Amino acid sequence: MIPRFTRKEMADIWEPENRFKLWLEVELAACEAQAELGVIPLDAPAKIRAKANFDVARIDEIEREVKHDVIAFLTSVAEFVGPESRFIHVGMTSSDVIDTAFAMQLRQASDLIIASLDRLLVALKKRSEEHRNTICIGRSHGIHAEPTTFGMKLAGHYAAFSRAKKRMIAAKEEISSCAISGAVGTFATIDPKVEEYVAKKLGLKSETVSTQVIPRDRHAVFFATLGVIASSIENLSTEIRHLQRSEVREAEEFFSAGQKGSSAMPHKRNPVLTENLTGLARLIRSSVIPAMENVALWHERDISHSSVERVIAPDATMLTDFALNRMAGVIENLLVYPDRMKQNLESLKGLVFSQAVLLALTETGMSREESYKVVQNNAMQVWAGKGAFIELLNADPAVQKTLQKGALEQIFTYDRYTQHISGIIDRALKAA
Repeated sequence: MIPRFTRKEMADIWEPENRFKLWLEVELAACEAQAELGVIPLDAPAKIRAKANFDVARIDEIEREVKHDVIAFLTSVAEFVGPESRFIHVGMTSSDVIDTAFAMQLRQASDLIIASLDRLLVALKKRSEEHRNTICIGRSHGIHAEPTTFGMKLAGHYAAFSRAKKRMIAAKEEISSCAISGAVGTFATIDPKVEEYVAKKLGLKSETVSTQVIPRDRHAVFFATLGVIASSIENLSTEIRHLQRSEVREAEEFFSAGQKGSSAMPHKRNPVLTENLTGLARLIRSSVIPAMENVALWHERDISHSSVERVIAPDATMLTDFALNRMAGVIENLLVYPDRMKQNLESLKGLVFSQAVLLALTETGMSREESYKVVQNNAMQVWAGKGAFIELLNADPAVQKTLQKGALEQIFTYDRYTQHISGIIDRALKAA
């Protein structure tokens, strides 16, 4: 079943019409090669191509009887071509057609996914630049750590999806393999030059050793790449969901006029898109293990992989493409609240400067152990609501004895945290 909102271009790749069209391309290219080698009449390919066609309903009808999809396809084509159809599929086996065409489908899907990655990268780059200097709190374990900028947050995700694009391009290359080698892949009934010709004509590469199928480690890499992309989508989605929590509210998904957040509570503005993306990421990743398990086939070939791929190939590619475009839309329209970021940053009354104070104390000669104890003791009092961090430190005899008057005021500045951030963002954006 085609997932709702799937792009038509992606859905069309997995329609029977496109699959049989690609099967026919493989068969016609093989006929041309066979004619050049003198295996079939030189004029046969032109005659075949002039009449070649198929009828999807007819293929389904024939398959119900013969229980074999390629035979059903070839029978339908023969009904269009006539006597010259005897020159089609000479010396070939079903997997030659199916696997080579499947590689072309995955390549078509790759192109759309790469384009969707580009859209997301453009959105992330723009928003990262926009918020290059928008200071906010960095968190570890969900707890306030030290200051960063929202632009740097987004630059990190930009870098991740830049890597994803490189992996997707590599996965496309990995999967673009052609096998026209006959039963058990020995070329006993077909000249290797046919495979070379078909591969070149279709923009593929000849499989090194195809047995009777293209090795499924190639496909495993493809689906694993989609799984990693899904994890990067979930990572960014989770960040946005956390930032949209009422207690945080540093950023949130765009909430359109007329949109409703809850059937019971009219005030709700929920992160429904990123929640949806988190769920979709699980579905995409669910295709990875079956793809890995498809690698182990019996001897030269079985078809245990086939039923799996008929499900995971359309589902995983369509969902990945949809998720990338939804993620791009979220980033393009994301509402960002710099004032709230600043408010949250300052909510712990200066505790974010604890490491800076620790370093300042150790630089004056205090041991790290003693410095840590002094800073932590004062920090715990802030957590207990006993005052602001800088005030408590200034009143601490150990600090008074170690640091010059006014030193803490120079330490409690955000400049040290932001001085290298533009360089980091530039490095991330330029690396792509």
